[in-house]
Amino acid sequence: MATLLEQLNKVTVTVADTGDINSIKKFKPRDATTNPSLITAAAQMPEYADVVENGIKWAEKQAGAGASDEKVIQFALDRLAVEFGLRILEVVPGRVSTEVDARLSYDTEASIEKGKYLISQYEAAGATRDRVLIKIASTWEGIRAAEALEKEGIHCNLTLLFGTHQAVACAEAGVTLISPFVGRILDWYKKKEGRDSYPADEDPGVVSVTKIFNYYKKFGHKTEIMGASFRNMDEIIGLAGSDLLTIAPKLLDELQNTTGTLELKLDAEKAKAMDLQKIPMDEATFRSMHEQDEMAKEKLDEGIQGFSKAIEALEHLLTERYQAMKGKATAGKAAHDFFKIYDLDGDGFITREEWAGTAEVFDALDVNGDGQISPQEMAAGLGAAFRLN
Repeated sequence: MATLLEQLNKVTVTVADTGDINSIKKFKPRDATTNPSLITAAAQMPEYADVVENGIKWAEKQAGAGASDEKVIQFALDRLAVEFGLRILEVVPGRVSTEVDARLSYDTEASIEKGKYLISQYEAAGATRDRVLIKIASTWEGIRAAEALEKEGIHCNLTLLFGTHQAVACAEAGVTLISPFVGRILDWYKKKEGRDSYPADEDPGVVSVTKIFNYYKKFGHKTEIMGASFRNMDEIIGLAGSDLLTIAPKLLDELQNTTGTLELKLDAEKAKAMDLQKIPMDEATFRSMHEQDEMAKEKLDEGIQGFSKAIEALEHLLTERYQAMKGKATAGKAAHDFFKIYDLDGDGFITREEWAGTAEVFDALDVNGDGQISPQEMAAGLGAAFRLN
């Protein structure tokens, strides 16, 4: 009998949600996505030390003689994302998503500028823009930036999407793809309603993406839907038929090792026949709906903060590597600062709430499964030598 992954691949495009190129080679997805948390994790792996070093050397040359460490690191941040993206493009036949700095999420012009810069780096390395998706947070400002970039042939992936209002605005802006965060929606409702679990067909994240899928297909929107941030295999199975699903290696492995009959859950033809009301969308409507959607508002803010922290952690990591290369510092101090960025209350552990980044990375680091990451687990998982005193 065919595995669930084999059956899923016949009705949905599966995408690897990782910066680890070895995992991508293993599962052979069409596309791959990255984000700051994943890039930071991959950058700590010994097998990618050359990617980090080459990125820093390129950044130093780009910044020019006498440039400050801060300027070099800013160039290195973007270069590292592109370097990983280029390597991913060598092993996938389709596209890679590369994220704009989350700290620009409410700045339309800065996001446009950054998107153009990232594409220019890919093109300078020989990659065509049709193989790259620029990831931008689904704020009103981010959606406007994506609209402008799409008009210049730069395709966008709107991430941190939690509400129907965000999805409708993205479709009307003509963005290429959206990434609704299934698992993070589930997290919010479990905490809000005090529940440990939901039946697969009642999972709030699955219900939300199903609603968006049906709306898009009913009204003929071309924007692709890629469910993301899954917490369990049932959520993935519940969205079989979605345009795309981006899945962490751990869950891809579970699907690959499970047999059974996969049922098509999302059907574009059935959606076209549904009695749905079209939602007129403008800025006032968007902001009003966002204010009324407690879950979307909280999770968008939390996601931007989480990815911003991941960028700061990566800045610390690259600063350490750069200073060590220049003989300015001993490796270890910035890695310790990296841990401190996430340990908000200073208790020596990082909880899931403090992490606020990618759940798959948290789960991988939480070796003993106690819901918190110790400095030792961080050091073991990322290959960093932390100074604990």
